[in-house]
Amino acid sequence: MARVLLTGMSGAGKTTVLAAVARRGYATVDTDYDGWELPGAVWDEPRMSALLSEHATIAVSGTAQNQGGFYDRFEHVIYLHVPLEVLLERVRTRTNNPYGKSADQQDDIARYVAEVEPLLRRTATLELDGMLPVPDLTDRLEQCLRCSRRP
Repeated sequence: MARVLLTGMSGAGKTTVLAAVARRGYATVDTDYDGWELPGAVWDEPRMSALLSEHATIAVSGTAQNQGGFYDRFEHVIYLHVPLEVLLERVRTRTNNPYGKSADQQDDIARYVAEVEPLLRRTATLELDGMLPVPDLTDRLEQCLRCSRRP
């Protein structure tokens, strides 16, 4: 069994895929909610360390400036890639998260795609096409949760 981080830009589908794998019975944490992310876009390090110590099998989703400091505690880091135009459309129309509605936030997303996406791609153990159907993405995430070593 494995700890898996599902990361990517806002609107990539992380929350949707995480919810689907949770419905299959896996422990999950979406770091966009419940105070996991502190000001400055960083995870609460003591809380994240405790979570990863307590769970041998868990799917965590999110993107934070300090996530790389936790990579050695994840068996898999999955980057969910979606083209910028699709990201912007998704954040404009989603109802579960207010981030991405304003022009300034959309400009930030475009900048993050240019600056942060290359770092996420380079450090991921697996990249998935976020345009695939949710059941297919969920199957891949579940496969990683069941595999204790990196692919």
